[in-house]
Amino acid sequence: MTSVDKPTDQTVGEHPDAPDGTDTKALTQAALFDAFGGIRGTVETMVPGLLFVLIYTINKDLHSAAIAALGVALLLVVVRLVRRDTVKHAFSGVFGVAFGVAFAMFTGNAKDFYLPGMIYGTGLGAAFFLSALVGYPLLGLLLGPVFRENLSWRTRNPGRKKAYTKASLAWGLVFLAKYAILFPLYWWGDTEQLGWVLIALKLPPMVLAVYFTWIFLAKAPPPIDVFAEMEAEERAEEERKAAAERQQRQA
Repeated sequence: MTSVDKPTDQTVGEHPDAPDGTDTKALTQAALFDAFGGIRGTVETMVPGLLFVLIYTINKDLHSAAIAALGVALLLVVVRLVRRDTVKHAFSGVFGVAFGVAFAMFTGNAKDFYLPGMIYGTGLGAAFFLSALVGYPLLGLLLGPVFRENLSWRTRNPGRKKAYTKASLAWGLVFLAKYAILFPLYWWGDTEQLGWVLIALKLPPMVLAVYFTWIFLAKAPPPIDVFAEMEAEERAEEERKAAAERQQRQA
């Protein structure tokens, strides 16, 4: 086994590389904002949809609403590039808007602008929920590299596995509840109703899921820095080789 997942008898809280409780909470908050884009990233994903439903509500023109939504999504990416900010969340927003625009243009139904995102969100909620049930919580897979613990939480840090499981269940339930509200509107409501409700449900569920994740992980044992462990093992191996070479020269 590698140091990433091998069992250990060492108490997690006593790990030499483990941060104290305050640092763990700060690290958790920073990791969540990095992984999910924070409030800014979430707001940026709201703007194209907001512009789409606003324009469509005013003039009922699918083409102008779709072009405006795609244009502002691209503009947000350009702004991030100019400011040299991270663009991964902005690019994901552009792809989401592009799929929605393409689908709505193809079908001629303005409500279909939202359908790809709704299908994706439902699938993501199911993935969060099912991954927790089978023992590979999705949040652990996503945040493990950010915390430099990789998959060590599965075999060496059961408290963190439990926290990741709870958090993944929370994300799954929040997503599935959100789309349980939205799909009936897609089937039986009009475009404006669906669009405005979707905008209203964009930020609060995300904040709620992040809050639960922060609570669960802040109370969990600190992450084990497996990268630091591997670096220490490499240094120790280099020192052993250097000592052996010195002994050979002296013999």
